[in-house]
Amino acid sequence: MSAQFPVARPRRLRRTPALRRLAAETRLSAADLVLPVFVKEGITEPQPIASMPGVVQHTRDSLRKAAHEAVEAGVGGLILFGIPAVKDAVGSGADDPDGIVQKAVRDLRSDLGDAAVVITDLCLDEFTDHGHCGIVTETGAIDNDATLERYASVAAAQAAAGVDVVAPSGMMDGQVAAIRAALDGAGHPELPILAYSVKYASAFYGPFRDAAECAPVFGDRATHQQDPANAAESLREVLLDLEEGADMVMVKPAGPYLDVLRQVRDAVDVPVAAYQVSGEYAMIEAAARNGWLDRERAIDESLAGIRRAGADIILTYWAAEVAARL
Repeated sequence: MSAQFPVARPRRLRRTPALRRLAAETRLSAADLVLPVFVKEGITEPQPIASMPGVVQHTRDSLRKAAHEAVEAGVGGLILFGIPAVKDAVGSGADDPDGIVQKAVRDLRSDLGDAAVVITDLCLDEFTDHGHCGIVTETGAIDNDATLERYASVAAAQAAAGVDVVAPSGMMDGQVAAIRAALDGAGHPELPILAYSVKYASAFYGPFRDAAECAPVFGDRATHQQDPANAAESLREVLLDLEEGADMVMVKPAGPYLDVLRQVRDAVDVPVAAYQVSGEYAMIEAAARNGWLDRERAIDESLAGIRRAGADIILTYWAAEVAARL
C-alpha cells in the first residue's frame, strides 16, 4: 500500500518544468511523425486549401521543397496523396507509370535518399471521376473483387517508382492479401504494407476531400468503411490484415477513436499508426484563429493523447512544425 498524505505528495514531481519532463510517462519524438502531403498534376503554384489553413496542394517542385524542410526538421516520413489532371471511372492515373504519384515518388527518392520514409496512399478515390475508392457497378455498388485487381496494379506501379511503404486505405475485403501477392510477384517481397486496418466512415474527413478533390459524387463510403458505433469489429479487421501479410496497421481517425487505438495496441505486436485527420486539424486551427484556445498547447496535447493511447507512428498535418519544436 502506498503512503498517504501528508507523506505522499504527488505535486512534488510537478513543481518545475524540468521535473515534469523527467517524470513524463509519454514522450513524442520527431521520428514518430509522418507528414501527409498533396501533390497535384498540372498546377504551377501551390494551391491553398481553404478548409485546412496552412496546407496546400503542391506542385512537384514545391513538394520537393516541403519534403526537404520536413526532413530537416526530423520527421520520420511523408505519405503522398496525388491529384491527377484527368480522372476516369477506373482511376487509370493511379497505376500509370507517369502518373503524378509515381513521378513524385521518384522525385523524393532522388532527393531524400534514406533520410525519411516515403509512403504512398494506395486507393482510387483521388483518381476516379465518381470519387469512390473502387470500381463502381451499374447499380452504384462498389465491386470489391474487381477493385482488388486495380489495387494490385497500383501497388506494383508504386513499388516500381521506388516507394518505401504502400498504405492501402480503401477498406476492401482481401486488399492486403491481393497487394502482398502483387508486390511479391513483381519482385518486391521486401516492401512493407501499412494497412489502414481500422478506418471509420467519419465526418472528420471533410477537409481532406477538399484537398484531394475526392468527395463522392453520389452516395457515401459506409458500405466499406466502419460504423463509428462499433469497436469490436476493428480488432477483427486488424487480425485479418495481419493474417494477409500487413506489416503495420493504422487507426483512422485518431482523436475520436483513442479507445479503439488502445485496444489495437494491446492486441498486436506490430507497429501501430494513427492518423490525426483533416477534421481534427481544421477544428484546432479554426478555434485558435478565433482565439478560443492556445494553438501550440492544443496541438501538443492532442498528439500526446494519441501517443499515450498507444500509437507508435502518428500521421499529422503538423508533423514538420512539431518536429521542429521537438
